[in-house]
Amino acid sequence: MSVDQATVRKIAHLARIAVSEAEIPHLQNELNSMLHFVEALASVDVEGVEPMTSVMPMALRIRADVVNDGEMAALVTRNAPQSEDHFFLVPKVVE
Repeated sequence: MSVDQATVRKIAHLARIAVSEAEIPHLQNELNSMLHFVEALASVDVEGVEPMTSVMPMALRIRADVVNDGEMAALVTRNAPQSEDHFFLVPKVVE
């Protein structure tokens, strides 16, 4: 696959990138290099290779899904201008 100059202009327009006419040949070469690299990757035989998220085998740490109040209500409301029974007090704004 190869990108022509009209396609470079269209990509720049869709990406909302201002590209001068002098930059188009350079960008064309850059895009073509990227596409050739992707084509080379497509030719790699990955038959039998398991998908992985890391080179080191790891298992996710799972914690119990327990609902609690965080046991820090006093700490959270300590810096509030006004609080009562671990709730923030705010001025009434709706009549």
